[in-house]
Amino acid sequence: MSKHIRFARLRRVLLAVFIGSVVGSAHASTLTGAALVNALRHGGYVLVMRHASSLFAAPDKSAANPDNPRFERQLDETGRSTAGTMGEAIKQLRIRVGDVFSSPTYRALESVRIAALGQPKTYAELDEGAQGMQSGADPQKSAWLRAKAAERPRSGTNTFIVTHTPNIVGAFGQDAGRIAAGEALVFHPDGKGGAELVARIRIEEWPQFQSP
Repeated sequence: MSKHIRFARLRRVLLAVFIGSVVGSAHASTLTGAALVNALRHGGYVLVMRHASSLFAAPDKSAANPDNPRFERQLDETGRSTAGTMGEAIKQLRIRVGDVFSSPTYRALESVRIAALGQPKTYAELDEGAQGMQSGADPQKSAWLRAKAAERPRSGTNTFIVTHTPNIVGAFGQDAGRIAAGEALVFHPDGKGGAELVARIRIEEWPQFQSP
């Protein structure tokens, strides 16, 4: 067996061990239930959320919300209901929300408003592509979102980032697989430019949490 083949095999083995250790440590630190609520109550997490459930097409003038003069896509009945119950659950659980960053699209801002998360700052980097969900991931937007998810929130608070599927999947790959409308990825920044995924919360799960 040549040295080249032996080296290639050794490299594959070491890579497998490394990946296994990373996956194992991430799995070991996953938060659920009361432990997750308690962690969020202490603050220090970044929640990257896909906007709540929305209509697939832009409404016409007769169906558009009064504050939607550009007739953008808006939340459907399920989206409005789940965003409201999510916001109420966050309030009842005494989870403090600090900075809120949002896509400038109407349905993202509507999600923030109905959930009463706070006054959002909009960023073009959180916008969707011209083709909506059919848009491919934009490397620059993906890098920007990963960097934001690694920023430590203000003391005692959690940061919310509301955006779209292509941006989330582009930034976090398999960790964001099959992300549902209104679902949030919960990251814990390490203070060194990285962030660990510790939980995924579907929007309908928020009212099920109980205060520890």
